[in-house]
Amino acid sequence: MTEELATLGGGCFWCLEAVFKDLRGVSAVKSGYAGGTVPDPTYKQVCTGRTGHAEVVQIRFDPAEIAYADLLRIFFTIHDPTTKDRQGHDVGTQYRSVILTHSEAQAETARAVMAEIAAAKLWPAPLVTEVVPLGTFYPAEPEHDDYFAANPWTGYCQAVVAPKVTKFRKSFADRLKRAAAA
Repeated sequence: MTEELATLGGGCFWCLEAVFKDLRGVSAVKSGYAGGTVPDPTYKQVCTGRTGHAEVVQIRFDPAEIAYADLLRIFFTIHDPTTKDRQGHDVGTQYRSVILTHSEAQAETARAVMAEIAAAKLWPAPLVTEVVPLGTFYPAEPEHDDYFAANPWTGYCQAVVAPKVTKFRKSFADRLKRAAAA
């Protein structure tokens, strides 16, 4: 199996990680930071909005099982790609919608999927998602790994993460890892 990486930011990385780790064809999801100028940033630093980094997830996936374009189509349904530097009540450049590409082929695919999403008018406003080459990915601190699974009853997880996970599981039930085993 030849795996590839996708790096995406669309608000809080806890939401994205919880969704993508349930997806068939994905072998690993790691929360982290990318797109900024501060080396080895901490969560506390990124939360200030002054590092230039976005909260992102790096997804390891098997393109024979799920195409990069399909990862992006899911990405565009689980966050609002029309709000600049925010997702709901989370505001700041660290919450921007961004696709950090690993190759020119990924950049071309990202632009094509964005054109498809815009033409389908899935969102009532224009997409503001940035498509930029990945510089350095900085893994987040270990306490962010599997955050939703470890903290499902916290207020933020109940109010923000759980609804996104529920929407994803309902919309993409045929792509869930559990669906493959059934």
